[in-house]
Amino acid sequence: MTTDYNQRLEKIEEYIFGILPEKAGPSWISDIAGIAGSERIIRSFLFDNINRPALDLVQRGGKRWRPMLMVLLCEARCGSMDMALPLTPLVELAHNGSLIIDDIEDNADFRRGKPAVHLLHGTDMAINSANFLYFLSQLVIEKSDLPPQSKLKLYTLYSQAMRRLHLGQGLDIQWHGSGTFIPDEGEYLQMCRFKTGSLSRLAAEAGITAAGGNPLEIAETGLACEEMGVGFQILDDITNLTTGNPGKKRGDDIVEGKKSLPVILYTAGGGDKEKLLECFREAGSLGIEKGEGAVTRAIELLENRNSLEEAREKALEILYNSRTSIEKRYPKCRALDLISFIFDTFTKSF
Repeated sequence: MTTDYNQRLEKIEEYIFGILPEKAGPSWISDIAGIAGSERIIRSFLFDNINRPALDLVQRGGKRWRPMLMVLLCEARCGSMDMALPLTPLVELAHNGSLIIDDIEDNADFRRGKPAVHLLHGTDMAINSANFLYFLSQLVIEKSDLPPQSKLKLYTLYSQAMRRLHLGQGLDIQWHGSGTFIPDEGEYLQMCRFKTGSLSRLAAEAGITAAGGNPLEIAETGLACEEMGVGFQILDDITNLTTGNPGKKRGDDIVEGKKSLPVILYTAGGGDKEKLLECFREAGSLGIEKGEGAVTRAIELLENRNSLEEAREKALEILYNSRTSIEKRYPKCRALDLISFIFDTFTKSF
């Protein structure tokens, strides 16, 4: 199973770094800009290496489950992943661009075990590179061998996904910027559908579109995979408050004031809201290092009311329903086994 997965992953990596190469030569610049350009402009691009901040983050790795989901759904639908493979940067580069912006907005210190991109390369270049990834990723649609109507469909789906992603991020920022407001469970889940589910939904939609799926199949599979993203986001939030996410500090969500599902369940279940928010305020004012005591107290409050476990159970229920929906739609095949492998592996890793 792992061998089959890694073989597909290697091909995905080739396409990702094909569009975001380590050395941005004249042909690459001419290709993405649509110009032959003057030699002076090309030399300037080579010297400044403006894609370095983005490349830095992408080279750090990541789970890559979104592009993997795209090719596996294409393979499950038509027996081959070849039509979807060139499209994989569409979701992975957009995802990495959103992480760079997210870290700037959250004043985060670390991402994937290293200092956040904006701390290494400067906020201005980080913002530019993140936005560049949003537009660079669309080049794969233009270059694909899909018929014009499928390309138009993909442009529409991508634009919608990015609007939804930014709406979700805006809600998240609004909530953790408020010292007292805590959303209800339904509001939180919708925020996750926007912020996290949008790209997993796009991965499914792009994979099925490439495979020649009909509009109903594209929509229904997309919705199932949107829920997949929601479930993984909840587990990611729980991990932040338990073992800590890889490459980040345990409880930095509390320092940032994020109102994750365990927090929502704690207050909705009769927990002491003011005591919890006081921990948030103290941790936010002191920072992740000096505010460790406040972070620990906040986590203890959540643990004492079983809010973390309750959130985990809700996440697993969402993921079970998502997985079942996908498995019922397609016949048993190796690609479907590997989609199940994603669910199993990443559920256990959180």
